[in-house]
Amino acid sequence: MMQSVILARRPDGNPVEKDFAIVNGEIPEVPKGSFLTRNDFISLDAGFRNWMNADSGDNILPAMELDKPVMSLVLAQVIESRHPDYDTGDRLMARFAWQTHSLSDGTDFIARLPEELEFDPSTYMGILGDTGMSAYFGMTEIGKPKANECVLISGAGGAVGSIAGQIAKLSGSRVVGIVGSVQKANWICKTLGYDAAVDHSNDLELAENIKTACPNGVDLFFDNVGGKTLEAAISNMNHGGRLTLCGAISGYGVTAHGPKNLFEICTKELSIQGFMTHLRHDRYEVARNKLASWLRAGTIKSPEYRLEGIENVGKAFSDLYAGRNFGKTIVAL
Repeated sequence: MMQSVILARRPDGNPVEKDFAIVNGEIPEVPKGSFLTRNDFISLDAGFRNWMNADSGDNILPAMELDKPVMSLVLAQVIESRHPDYDTGDRLMARFAWQTHSLSDGTDFIARLPEELEFDPSTYMGILGDTGMSAYFGMTEIGKPKANECVLISGAGGAVGSIAGQIAKLSGSRVVGIVGSVQKANWICKTLGYDAAVDHSNDLELAENIKTACPNGVDLFFDNVGGKTLEAAISNMNHGGRLTLCGAISGYGVTAHGPKNLFEICTKELSIQGFMTHLRHDRYEVARNKLASWLRAGTIKSPEYRLEGIENVGKAFSDLYAGRNFGKTIVAL
């Protein structure tokens, strides 16, 4: 029996559990040129909310259909193959769906994992998966923090932010995180080594709170939130500062708040670059090796918010938007 989590209705704003439903079906037969996987972990990533609205398809992904399985990243193992490039036992991180099993012809986004896994398998969905890749590429290749700089990170207690902040600390920067609660503020400082934290619960005071936490201004802003958070960060940027745009969760599936101070990009001569992690797929192995060396040495931690069972996938995705996750959100099947 195969179980799937389908999109039962279009989310209105932030997703809730009732937007999803579980359906049962037969495990499909494997035609020539395809392979079947057993999915062991499902990754819950905020960005997939982008494609849950009708007519939201773009050059990255098509819009998700109602009553069809929700697209996602999974950690899978091939259990039957009639495809020349995939063998039984192969471990994959792939863009499949919220399902216990997946049938693929190999044209999906797929990243192979090492034959022998050194760490817990779920780690390859977090710090050694797209989450860690986003933090690594965005911080080391685009942001490039330097010693004695002030680095500000939004969504600092989430999947990418929790890793990005630790990478920035390795450069000798002073690292400040923006989070959504006092509990997360304490957690990123005590557990992840952030130097200071800003609680964005009151957006009206966010710019002033950032100024208090970053009295000498911000040199690098790594953004996962967008909207009013991006606006507040721009007002605190130093001349010649850099902004790395990784995500914009505040605007996923809803009307986004456009920053009103964009002219400061000109007056402060700011550099801004966005990026998509999967376009660097050819360098995943290099990034994974570096992240693994830090993890092995205990230099960085891999925080995880894990739930068990496919019946909790909708809850886990909703928890992410409600800010209940500390680190990477994963469901073990």
